[in-house]
Amino acid sequence: MADGGRQRDAIARALKIARRVALREDVAVRDRIARFKPKLRYNKRDLCIDKEAWRKVAAAGVKRRLVFAHPDLLKAIPEASLHYRGIALLSRKRVQEIAGSVDTWERSSQNARVSEEKALRVSRLYNAVISAILLDNTDWTPDDGYRNILATVGITEDGAMRNIIGQEAEQAIKDGLLDWVRAQGLLIGEDSEPRGDWALKGGVRMRFGSEPDISFERDGKLAVLIEIKGGKDPAGARERLGAVKKTFDEAPAGCDNFLIAGVVTPTMREGLEKMPIKVFDIEGFSDAGREWPRFLNEIFHHALRLTAEVVARE
Repeated sequence: MADGGRQRDAIARALKIARRVALREDVAVRDRIARFKPKLRYNKRDLCIDKEAWRKVAAAGVKRRLVFAHPDLLKAIPEASLHYRGIALLSRKRVQEIAGSVDTWERSSQNARVSEEKALRVSRLYNAVISAILLDNTDWTPDDGYRNILATVGITEDGAMRNIIGQEAEQAIKDGLLDWVRAQGLLIGEDSEPRGDWALKGGVRMRFGSEPDISFERDGKLAVLIEIKGGKDPAGARERLGAVKKTFDEAPAGCDNFLIAGVVTPTMREGLEKMPIKVFDIEGFSDAGREWPRFLNEIFHHALRLTAEVVARE
């Protein structure tokens, strides 16, 4: 991606995060927690609340419910998860790994069903982490907790934006492939509506799907597999590597395997080098990038032998 593309990416991400913060959802949730009428009984040991952290909150003159999670409150106000998760500086993914997903709690509280068992698990996780944060900060104030919430909202939205960018990149590559084979006259008997499965010349079929994202078959035999991992979050690199390995491990002998990646960490690169695949940088597919003609050459000239060499535009 050229500098202009990176700048557009940065602006789009910044605007999305700024708009999310401007909604002040964290303030609305905090107000709902403060107005919660039922009396809450906190068993500190059972809820993983450190006694010194509990005393520190009391000394600051803050309602405990505004700092420590309680399963009864989470069951009544599922979106309160955003508040406590924010103070704890935990990502939704980390919460899911340890205690279970809270996505529906925070995104659609009206449809969220919160069981007693899960509310307890999540409360314990939040309180254990919040207690550790309070004990580590000798000068902790409620403002520190609120700043943590805003930071978490921004990080969460940035991660969501990275996923959206990856999905958009995948669709752009699929659209580009279809446009290109159409322009080259390679399609045979194309239907008026896209189907995700097209007949090409030379007994080849092109299919769009998932796992793999794109495949080509010749005379009923798998000839090319293409995986697109356009996400740019390095934190998910190991997970993407596992998904790629699973797909390509199932490829038959003689199949040409390709990966288009949004980010490749050193660890991921080490793993990819052990696989019989060719890797393309997704940033080179847009603007004046050189990866697109190289990719077309690898697929249609070298692997499928359907076209002459594709010449890059200067």
